[in-house]
Amino acid sequence: MPNSNLVDIGVNLTHSRFSDDRSAVIERAHTAGVSRLILTGVTLAESQSAADLASRYPGQMHSTAGLHPHHASDWNDHNAEKLSALLKHPCVSAVGETGLDYHRDFSPRISQQQAFKAQLALAAKSGLPVFCHERDAADDFIAIIQQYRQSLTNAVVHCFTGDRRIFDASLALDLYLGVTGWICDERRGSALRAVIAEIPLERLMIETDAPFLLPRDLPNPPSDRRNEPSYLPHILATIASLRAESIDTLAAATQANSARFFRF
Repeated sequence: MPNSNLVDIGVNLTHSRFSDDRSAVIERAHTAGVSRLILTGVTLAESQSAADLASRYPGQMHSTAGLHPHHASDWNDHNAEKLSALLKHPCVSAVGETGLDYHRDFSPRISQQQAFKAQLALAAKSGLPVFCHERDAADDFIAIIQQYRQSLTNAVVHCFTGDRRIFDASLALDLYLGVTGWICDERRGSALRAVIAEIPLERLMIETDAPFLLPRDLPNPPSDRRNEPSYLPHILATIASLRAESIDTLAAATQANSARFFRF
């Protein structure tokens, strides 16, 4: 029997790739032992949709609300007010996805920094934890987090890929690290695989980032290459093997960490 208490802390379940079979995806996750899903908000509209969807599955789903750095150019006073109101939704358990992405620079870096700081300020005011994104922006990300850390209840570096700067800074700042199927790729994931055993057990959470980041070594992968929450046990098993820990130990720890972080 699969462990029945896994928590996927990062699922883009409102994404259009789930439009045709969302209910089936949710059922497969439950059957696989993934008992809770944290739905990721990346725009204000999708954050509202995620909260609405989560409200239909009490005790099984929660959501985040924020503006991804790709959309940071959309940040303004009006959206700040909308986000502030959405953070009061009973299903919203974290601010984000927010942070910096200098890999693609879909929004100007100054806009990313401004939106990130504003959302950290809202997190401090609301008391909610922060669901963070960082890619190729380590120095600025760390500097900004350091400015706000004392005012924040908690923060997680979502989809941590093994960057040593972020790793060391996250531990120093008492942040959590979210590990995805990136760990299942011996090529792209080599840096993460090298440090995975160093992550303190009490700082580790797991996620799929579905529909993205399908585990590379997944047996019988779907032809459309779509990731989904039912594959979380595969990620868990890979992490357990690399850390030389039992699957049950890791499952229990990541569930407890997620419950503490998202307050369920």
